Amino acid sequence: MTVHIPVLSSEVIDGMNPQPGDTVVDGTLGGGGHSRELLNLIGPSGRLFGFDRDPHAVEETRQRIPDENATLIAANYSDIPECLAQLGVELVDSILLDLGLSSDQLADRDRGFSFQSDGALDLRFNPMAGESAAKLVNRLSEKHLADLIYQYGEERFSRRIARKIVRLRHENRIETSAQLAAIVRSCIPKSKTQTIDPATRTFQALRIAVNEELKWLKVAMNRLPDLVRPGGRIVVISFHSLEDRIVKQALNENSELEVLTRKPLRATEEELAVNPRSRSAKLRVAKRLGG
Repeated sequence: MTVHIPVLSSEVIDGMNPQPGDTVVDGTLGGGGHSRELLNLIGPSGRLFGFDRDPHAVEETRQRIPDENATLIAANYSDIPECLAQLGVELVDSILLDLGLSSDQLADRDRGFSFQSDGALDLRFNPMAGESAAKLVNRLSEKHLADLIYQYGEERFSRRIARKIVRLRHENRIETSAQLAAIVRSCIPKSKTQTIDPATRTFQALRIAVNEELKWLKVAMNRLPDLVRPGGRIVVISFHSLEDRIVKQALNENSELEVLTRKPLRATEEELAVNPRSRSAKLRVAKRLGG
């Protein structure tokens, strides 16, 4: 059973503006929350294509969304153009990318996304592809680790963290999320104004690195607008400044798009009370010109 609560649901629906009979794409399927809402609105004459890099998420969501109008595919959102072409689909009415982790992934102790659990330090969306975070942490040089944590996590104590990781891994390999989280917390001074776990930025950096998230986001933002028919919409939810910068720049610089959100939309106080993970979500909407 999913524990995921989709963020900015009403804002997503307003942004995508789904109509009965539309063909829509959920490029980051996750727990399927947004997809279920979209299917209700496009109705039996509509078509939804859902994608996720996490094969487990796709399989789980397939059990929850047996709708014959939904086609769910395990694939990187940067590969959506090829996937749709193989299915004979040239243009769609709207595309959604929700770049956040799903609560289901955070709750899976075997994936290591949550530093509150003692799961394996993996952090890959697709466990069958690439190198785990544990391998990176135990292999990279101190300088490379520090640069990675600073660049992708915007962590100002990155050098102190990298130095301690390298020193301690000589005694015991760092294999679990709890091990790494404890190391990071010990390197960051306590603050009364601190609102997030001190390990958050380091885990974000490693997750971005092992999944090459920023690389594939740039590719997707360059390619996906071409799939939207004139008058159609593209909606993107980002969760940190590195993502949002890429999204904002790509939408603003595309001459085929009209940006509909001068400033990104944020969660309301009501949503924050129900779903605290929505606090960092930023939603941007653009419309394909010509419709």
